Amino acid sequence: MTKYGTFPGARPRRLRTTPAMRRMVAEHRLHPADLILPAFVREGISEPVPISAMPGVVQHTRDTLRKAAVEALEAGVSGIMLFGVPEEAKKDAAGTAGTDPDGILQVALRDVRAEVGDDLVVMSDLCLDEFTDHGHCGVLDARGRVDNDATLERYAEMAQVQADAGAHVVAPSGMMDGQVGVIRDALDQTGHEDVSVLAYTAKYSSAFYGPFREAVGSSLQGDRKTYQQDPANLRESMRELALDLDEGADMVMVKPALPYLDVLAKVADTVDVPVAAYQISGELAMIEAAAEKGWIDRDKAILETLTGIKRAGADLILTYWATEVARGL
Repeated sequence: MTKYGTFPGARPRRLRTTPAMRRMVAEHRLHPADLILPAFVREGISEPVPISAMPGVVQHTRDTLRKAAVEALEAGVSGIMLFGVPEEAKKDAAGTAGTDPDGILQVALRDVRAEVGDDLVVMSDLCLDEFTDHGHCGVLDARGRVDNDATLERYAEMAQVQADAGAHVVAPSGMMDGQVGVIRDALDQTGHEDVSVLAYTAKYSSAFYGPFREAVGSSLQGDRKTYQQDPANLRESMRELALDLDEGADMVMVKPALPYLDVLAKVADTVDVPVAAYQISGELAMIEAAAEKGWIDRDKAILETLTGIKRAGADLILTYWATEVARGL
């Protein structure tokens, strides 16, 4: 052994020496086409309304929503997910504004399709929580509990009106048992065989949804723990996954993203359909708040988190930074 024999022969740092080298050997890459922009449209406003807990995000007017959709398309974003915020007086126990063909979400779907056609994938949140006066994702029974099967009937109606309004994809997020199958049947029976279903397969009851409830003007009292998943459980997600696929889901989602990267990775390793992850409001709020304090580099943190979600197995990422990041990429 020479005097040099104690030095390492294998030097992984050789592949980290320059930005060009690191770019060349990168194992995962973000692309604008990976990104989907969630967007809120609010009935009865003439100017966008900033969401205080989600810096940079607004409740759109119909006009500014159309503009946001065009900007996302021009940046290379693949899709836009629409959430409707009705006037408070239009909320009721059954969430009827959610199935009104002239309700704000259906109107917004028609607006965006008229603006972007088929060049941007137009997605629609399929849930009642924005439209109910009690804030739950379904209709309630006589004891005040969410009635699973009665809610499925409402979801079938929502699927039809959203498809009629121009949604390319409907995304049931209520975590009702059997929702994907009922929605698939409703679409097929009304001539919407080409409309895809993006299943919120693993949607956890998370503390990170707080800012979103401001964004949609939620009326929720209590919690959603009887239908959203327990954060402690992983096997449960795999059971939900098997059921959603059996019922006809075209794509599946894990939500939130960062606290559930292990779930995302296991789902991605299991399926042969596209896998989405939703970087939710609380994830955005943490980064924006820390950056405002000067504690982290905002832009680097955004890219690092999105890369981590991609590395864990997401084919698609819903993020409120979609247009901004796509422009940078």
